[in-house]
Amino acid sequence: MTASYDPKVYDTKWQQRWAADHLYEADETSDRPRWYALTMFPYTSGDLHIGHWYAMVPSDVHARFKRMQGYNVMHPMGFDAFGLPAENAAIKRGIHPFQWTMKNIENMRRQLKSMGAIYDWDREVVTCLPEYYRWTQWFFLKLYEAGLAYRAKAPVNWCPGCRTVLANEQVISGECERCATPVIHQDLEQWFFRITRYADELARHDGIDWPERIKIMQRNWVGKSRGTEISFAFDHPAVKDKELRVFTTRPDTVYGVTFMVLAPEHPLVEKITTPEQKAAVEAYIARSRRETEIERLSTEKEKDGVFTGAYVTNRLTGDKVPLWIADYVLASYGTGVVMAVPAHDQRDFDFARKYNLLVKVVISPPGWSGEELKEAYVETGTLVNSGQFNGMASDKAIGAITGYLEKQGWGKATVSYRIRDWLISRQRYWGAPIPIIYCDKCGIVPVPEKDLPVLLPEDAEFKPGGESPLKYASHFVNTTCPKCGGPAKRETDTMDTFMCSSWYFLRYCSPHEKDRAFDHEKVKYWMPVDLYTGGAEHAVMHLLYARFFVKAIRDIGLVDFGEPFKKLFNQGIIIAQRQKMSKSRGNVINPDSYVAELGVDAVRTYLMFLGPWEQGGEWDDRGMGGTDRWLKRVWNLVMEPYQTDRPADEKALKDLKRLTHQTIRKVTEDFDGMHFNTMIAALMEFTNDLIKIKEAGSVSVADWEEAIQTLLLLLAPTAPHLTEELWERTGRPYSIHNQKWPVWDAELAKEEEITLVVQVNGKLRDRITLPAGISEEEIKLRALASDKVKTHLVGKELVKVIVAGGRLVNLVVK
Repeated sequence: MTASYDPKVYDTKWQQRWAADHLYEADETSDRPRWYALTMFPYTSGDLHIGHWYAMVPSDVHARFKRMQGYNVMHPMGFDAFGLPAENAAIKRGIHPFQWTMKNIENMRRQLKSMGAIYDWDREVVTCLPEYYRWTQWFFLKLYEAGLAYRAKAPVNWCPGCRTVLANEQVISGECERCATPVIHQDLEQWFFRITRYADELARHDGIDWPERIKIMQRNWVGKSRGTEISFAFDHPAVKDKELRVFTTRPDTVYGVTFMVLAPEHPLVEKITTPEQKAAVEAYIARSRRETEIERLSTEKEKDGVFTGAYVTNRLTGDKVPLWIADYVLASYGTGVVMAVPAHDQRDFDFARKYNLLVKVVISPPGWSGEELKEAYVETGTLVNSGQFNGMASDKAIGAITGYLEKQGWGKATVSYRIRDWLISRQRYWGAPIPIIYCDKCGIVPVPEKDLPVLLPEDAEFKPGGESPLKYASHFVNTTCPKCGGPAKRETDTMDTFMCSSWYFLRYCSPHEKDRAFDHEKVKYWMPVDLYTGGAEHAVMHLLYARFFVKAIRDIGLVDFGEPFKKLFNQGIIIAQRQKMSKSRGNVINPDSYVAELGVDAVRTYLMFLGPWEQGGEWDDRGMGGTDRWLKRVWNLVMEPYQTDRPADEKALKDLKRLTHQTIRKVTEDFDGMHFNTMIAALMEFTNDLIKIKEAGSVSVADWEEAIQTLLLLLAPTAPHLTEELWERTGRPYSIHNQKWPVWDAELAKEEEITLVVQVNGKLRDRITLPAGISEEEIKLRALASDKVKTHLVGKELVKVIVAGGRLVNLVVK
């Protein structure tokens, strides 16, 4: 009697056995080639939903595949454990963020282990534990020593709801990505990392295999622009250098500048505004601070501004140029000043018309004879009203005018970037404290390395308003200056949690180091990561920051590589009710109930069979029964003895060998291409073929067992528990996951026959069985000789015979 299929029994059995045997622990002393497979670690939200499984299961399946191919695979897991949600939970539930977080980790760890993945749990990292954030703080000090961390007063995105500063990337359509509160601007002393120093390198992706759309998103975020910096004379007592510099990509229009626009937050505005204009300017600045950058730059928003009362001089024309402020100019881009050429920029044109400012044509539209423009002319043309450059083509004038400005000392060719330095300060408790001390005598003093970690106070009092309790914890704030021994105060800001995730992949290489962030030799062995999988939504946040961080510590001398991830693969998103799964939306699908009912492998298999992994899709569990029935068919196919009293059939054996090796080839190629849904389909088809062969009983027992062994090996990464159980029950040595991946034989995989599809003018007229490898000329002759085809050729002229792929012929007639 065949043993019954009961995954609930053997799922637990094998997970416990694998853990006890340390089966999946990676070892740097192995003589096998190494493979570092990494999935983005989860935030500690409390529960894993089916979307998490969708991100993690296929990456685990691929890691298992590489392990069976003979690689020394490291596939670690950890928890991104700092962040605002834990702090909000502390306020809402009256529970300390550490307790909330660790309770969530305990539950999530249980769920992750139930997945049956090959995670090396001995390498687990938890970013909120002092043994981890000690080194996050150490890296801050290294960046500070290298001049890559600095403090500056700057306008920041402030979320009134969360009462914290947000990075630009965390502002979505003018709102906080976490609580959807409209974001405003405030001036605060903040800590920054000089990511802009690496702008050029971050815009390149040399030597790494990343999706093109991610590379494009990062290049656009860096926003490199080549142009010219032009100096305008500025004789004002508040301006030391007696000049105002502006970046432009259109120096060919400099003779047409009729006004200039400064960002409202530009530091010069307060100094140069005349008394008559002071009230209007201050009111405008106050209004602009309530607007987000998205709103300020919106093409739908009517542009407005205020005159400061000050003027600069255009050195090329001698004209006095009025200085305005307008919120469509940002202090963080270029020099924070824009030269306005209303005749050749529509935004400037609209602004000039609104405030009755001069419009001066300097590039002649076709057929222009001096009449007033009805709209800005933005195309190329011939320069007019441009002094010595009159008559020159505008595209050539760009270089010529830049060269003239450089010769006169009035400008230079330069590059500007959209990317800004990474703001890492957060006015909240649940993050790694910034290891800086402020002393009235010594100024900014870094915490000595021997005093790390700067620990978060456990008795923090969380206020309903959401303000960070650190600034009110006097025993935390008040300290002694490491330099002079006098009274001093600690920095109360904590670091952006993206700092924690910018180096966690390095810590996995040697997670138990107590005296250093990582073992350099082990990092040299494992890094860079061979395959990194995760969501595309991290393109300009985590993925960009991690690249910057690695490049920075490379230059400091801590690592010898500049890219953290060799290959990146972005999976799609599983949605429910047409929205991304989220507790706040109430559409979270918990996998636990499916696992309890059908077993781990049925859930794993179904998630990979849903469709192309990179696409994702709407969650629908109606098809899960199909994968469950297939796994039961596999069970019965293997467990029910193969019996035959017929002599082996040579053709049947050839067919079996061919099907087996074709399946090995298909499954292997699909694994390499991350095409998991078609890989599953190929295994389902192979199962059906084996059922038919078993019913026919026309191959030997030995040949049958070889085919069954191949099926189990090919299925092992996807259904590890089922295949391990069947492997043991059929008397094979433990463990199936230590076996070698099958290799196909190209000769055995060759088709002996093909089915030729014959069309006439695109319509199917016949199917012909032919020997495989037949020539194209013979294919044409066989198609034309078909009786079914001939009836459609009577009385018609054969125009063309098209052979496609050796399996289809289309006869074009008229």
